Order: sequence, then C-alpha cells, then structure tokens
Amino acid sequence: MTRSFRGTRLRLVATHEFAKGLHEIADGVFAYLQPDGGWGWSNAGLITADNESLLVDTLFDLRLTNDMLDSMSGPLNGRPIKTLVNTHANGDHCFGNQLVEGATVIASEASAAEMEDLPPAALAAMMRLDLGATTNQYLLDSFGAFSFDDIEPPSIDQTFTGSLDLQVGERTVQLLEVGPAHTAGDVLVHLPETATIFTGDILFIEGTPIVWNGPVQNWLDACDRIIDLGASTIVPGHGPLTDAAGVRQVADYLCFLRSEATTRWASGMSATEAARDIDLGSYYDWLDWERIAINVDSMYRELDPNHESADVLALFTTMAELKASRNG
Repeated sequence: MTRSFRGTRLRLVATHEFAKGLHEIADGVFAYLQPDGGWGWSNAGLITADNESLLVDTLFDLRLTNDMLDSMSGPLNGRPIKTLVNTHANGDHCFGNQLVEGATVIASEASAAEMEDLPPAALAAMMRLDLGATTNQYLLDSFGAFSFDDIEPPSIDQTFTGSLDLQVGERTVQLLEVGPAHTAGDVLVHLPETATIFTGDILFIEGTPIVWNGPVQNWLDACDRIIDLGASTIVPGHGPLTDAAGVRQVADYLCFLRSEATTRWASGMSATEAARDIDLGSYYDWLDWERIAINVDSMYRELDPNHESADVLALFTTMAELKASRNG
C-alpha cells in the first residue's frame, strides 16, 4: 500500500522547463506540454520509430490539437501516426481524435464506454446555462479558452482490458489499465526501452487531482505501480514532467484527503459541509484546490454506497463558491 508522505513534502524538480510545446524526452520520444496544467490544459505524447509513430492522447479542442500536430511535423516526417492511444475518457485527452486521420484508436474498454457519457455538445450546452454569476464566471475562467463546436465524439477502433503490448517499429509499448481511479478506465503508457511513462490523469503535478470515479485505493495502487516500473521520465496528464517524488505527492494528497473525509463522514457531516470544513494547509497552493468538492463527494460514495452524489453542475457551483469565498 502507498504510504502517506505528508511529513516529508518534497519540492518537485522538473527535468524540463514547464513550457508550452514539444519536448524530446528520450530518443524519438516526445512530451507535448500545456501550461498551466489547470482545467483542460492537458499533456500528450509522441513515440516515433523508423516508419511509424504512436500518439498518446489528443487535446480539448480542434484548434489546440491542430497546433500540436503542426508542432510534430518534423518528428512525423516519414513516420505517420498509425496508432492513437487515449489514456482515459475525459475530453481534454480525446476531443481532438478526429484530426488524427488513418490511425487505429485504442482505449480501455471502460474508457470507450465512458466517452459516451459527456459528449462535446454537452459541454458546449453547459457553457450556455445561466447558473448564477459566481458559477458562470468560474466556468468561463475554467473552460472559456476552449471551443467545443464541430467536434465529433471520439470513435474507438480497438479496446482492451488489463494490459496490451504494442509494437511501434522495433519498440515495445505497454498499455497498462489501472482504472477505475480518476475515471472508469485509466491507462498508463509505458515505454520500457527508454524508461518513460505517460500516466494520463493518474498524475496531476502541482495541480489538484480529480477523483471522478475512484476507488481511491486503486489510484494509490496505480501510484505504486508507476514507481515500481522505475521510469526515469514521467509525463503526467497535467503539469510539468516529474519523478517518483511527484508520484508520492499525489499519493500523499489522496491519503490525507481520504482520512479527513472519513473523519467527517463518521461525524455525520454532509459531503459539502466536509469540503468546506477541511483545512488543506499547503495543498491550497496547488492549482484548482477547490476540486476538493468533487473529491470528497466521491470519497463519501465509497464510504456509503447509498450516498447520493451531487450532479456535476451542483459540484461546479460548490467549487465556484469555495474559490470565491477564499479569494474574497
């Protein structure tokens, strides 16, 4: 089991500057980074071989994905993308799929099913709702930079459960399902040859993880698995490149919040009351700390199968209010 490292908090040392764009992190292996790593600003990856390439995730809208693909034109010269792997179902990791023409799109079986739950049109509709000034401003700040128009819902060509080994030229790429955790079907993309791993949203570095699904223990087990693989370069779903210390910080946050939420659940507090009551301490310094509203609600669902979770719009309203009250 992953231990809590709350008493030994470490400052992450990024192996690359957290700058937007394409970074070569091993021979023919690239990370595409998007500061600041907050809502929608996800990372992606590219693995090239002699005559083909594999893309890890697309981005939240067509403009961003097109810009990313343009930045990859050099490495892709003579090495077309033949395989696209989506690490999970969230739109900021798959809404640009339609621009990767001719590729075989692979995801876990659970992710493929979950992609149908929140199509691009639903996000576009959410942005047009009148939810009150505070929530509307929060949604605008979080998602106003993205366009959800003209996006076709992701289509998956091949699914798997457990694990799947792929060949990209002479390179072996391991797909390792570790969900349900962040979402229903999270996948790690491991490249043993270069000791590199793309984690999807199992890792948010210098930002607050979001427990959409859980259970938390699966997420902690996924953190252990990342460390056990011994990768020297770890590409998170959001935030700068990291190492084992960054993985432990994510596990530390989840352990801390699970303990705090459990105490308040046992005392009879509602999930919303608990989210307002918990003192995050130094975790307030993490980007999007107000996601505690989602995380506590998910943890209550684990503690009590009869817990009625708030709907997504109510959770966003709680996050907006939490952030506004602290900023005020």
